[in-house]
Amino acid sequence: MTESPWWTASRHETRRPLLLARNRIQAGLRGWFTAEGFVEVDPSGLATSPGNEAHLHAFATSAIGNDGRPRPMYLHTSPEFAMKKLLAAGEPRIAAFSHVWRNRERGALHSPEFTMLEWYRAGEDYTVLMRDCAAFLGLAARAAGAEVFRFRAAVCDPFAPPERLSVAEAFAAHAGIDLLATIRADGSTDAGALRAACAAAGLRTAPDDTWSDMLSRILSERVEPHLGHGRATILDRYPAAEAALARTCADDPRVAERFELYACGVELANGFGELTNPDEQRRRFLIEMDEKARVYGERYPLDEDFLAALAHMPPASGIAMGFDRLVLLATGAPSIDEVIWAPVP
Repeated sequence: MTESPWWTASRHETRRPLLLARNRIQAGLRGWFTAEGFVEVDPSGLATSPGNEAHLHAFATSAIGNDGRPRPMYLHTSPEFAMKKLLAAGEPRIAAFSHVWRNRERGALHSPEFTMLEWYRAGEDYTVLMRDCAAFLGLAARAAGAEVFRFRAAVCDPFAPPERLSVAEAFAAHAGIDLLATIRADGSTDAGALRAACAAAGLRTAPDDTWSDMLSRILSERVEPHLGHGRATILDRYPAAEAALARTCADDPRVAERFELYACGVELANGFGELTNPDEQRRRFLIEMDEKARVYGERYPLDEDFLAALAHMPPASGIAMGFDRLVLLATGAPSIDEVIWAPVP
């Protein structure tokens, strides 16, 4: 049986309580940011570069100037570049609810257009963001009138302190793999060592799989299904090779100041101790774009203005949270489209 369009009165009646909860959660978060001294900003959705991560896909367009000539542009996949320019300009604490666009993504947890909540703290350690995340889970639950978060059969207590474990600890516990043994002292990776570890753990690999391909498969098949059940999980200290925008950890250059937040097995947020070295950032972006060209046959331009701004950006921490996903979990909605006022057709 075909479901009625979202705009029909009968379906809207069932969706409306979820959408009003969305508004209460957003209002609560805005109040929290104001109380914490944040300024809400509103970055443009059009950008010269949509981001330079190999597996993120953008919507391309063109801007036609007064001279009639088209200029390549993109809808951004994140407001990150613009917000870091604002940090370089002197803003110490900023937050944004931004519409973002990601191509090749559609499903219960993915919409081609969705709302990203990003916030940045100049001069503060990235572990502070973990406390922010814990506060937001409880705030969202209270605003929605929920005692627990739900997604399908998974349940998570949003008021319980999140567990925190490193990626290496999670791989050892859930896949039986010593991940750090496949990373060299300089942060470079050993695909052969990880392929052997996958074989020993009963995980399939393809002859042309890169180290990153295999890591992603282990993460999705063996690790992520165990995260965020009962209470939220903070998955910390990602391999440096998987953290193109983050600083490496001072005590171990094999890993970086990057974490992800999970609840009910759903990835909610991705946070960093921000990299501020423009030369190193350029190097990492070029590696990412080479990988994108290898896998997908395309590459995105670098935002030279962003790289110039990095030289003036103070040490900072920053994070992106899928706001619609937060609402989905707090309301128990079955899919992301149910908590978006006017979902993409």
